[in-house]
Amino acid sequence: MDLHKQTAPTPATGLRASDADRDRIADILREALAEGRLTADEHAERVDGVLRARTVGELEDFIRDLPAAHQPPAAPVPPRPGPGAIPAAADANVVAVFSGAVRRGRWRAGRRLHAYAVFGSVEIDLSEAIFEYQHVVIKAVSVFGEVRIRVPENIALRGTGGGVLGRFEVSTLDSADPAAPVVHVDGWAVLGAVEARPRRGRTVSDILERVQDKVDRKLSGYLGR
Repeated sequence: MDLHKQTAPTPATGLRASDADRDRIADILREALAEGRLTADEHAERVDGVLRARTVGELEDFIRDLPAAHQPPAAPVPPRPGPGAIPAAADANVVAVFSGAVRRGRWRAGRRLHAYAVFGSVEIDLSEAIFEYQHVVIKAVSVFGEVRIRVPENIALRGTGGGVLGRFEVSTLDSADPAAPVVHVDGWAVLGAVEARPRRGRTVSDILERVQDKVDRKLSGYLGR
C-alpha cells in the first residue's frame, strides 16, 4: 500500500492560499454571521484561522458546515462585451445630491445604469429586477456620499474602480449557470463609498417562480368565476 499516495493532498486543496482566496472565505463567514449561522465568537475564531491558513484546503475547512461550501461549482463568467456592445448612454440615471435616491422592487434592468451620489446616498437593488440582457453595466460615482448595490445571489458580479480617500468594494460573485446575468460595476469613490454585494436568499429563479405563481393564481381565480 502506497501511504504517501493515499495521504497526498489533491492539487486544488494543496495549493498555497492567496489573498483573494482568504477574502472569499472571509466574505462567506461574514454572510454566515449576518444570517445567524455563526455566533460572534465563532466568527472571530474562524476569521483568525483564515488569516493564518496556508493552503486552500485549510481555508475550505472553515466553511465546510456552511451552505456556501455545498453549492455547485461556478461556471466560467462570460467575457465582458467589447467596446460598442453596450451603449455609452445610460438607460436610466439615479442621482442623489444632498439627498437620497432608491431604485428597488420589480423593475427592468437595462444594459447601462448610472448612479451618482454627491453628499447623498443611492441604493440600487437588483434582487427583484427583471434582467432583459445578460450583461448589465452600472457606473457608480460617489463624492462625499454612498452608492449601495445589491444583486441576486445566483448571478455573476464583477467590479472595476477605486477610491480616493474613499472605499470601492465589490464582492466578486460567480454563478453555476453560464447563461446567468452578469453585473459589472465600474466607478470611483471620492471621500465616499461604493459597495456592491449579493443579497443572500434572493435568486433570479426564485423571483421568476413567485411571479409565475401569482399569475397562475390570478388566472385560476379569473377562470373560476
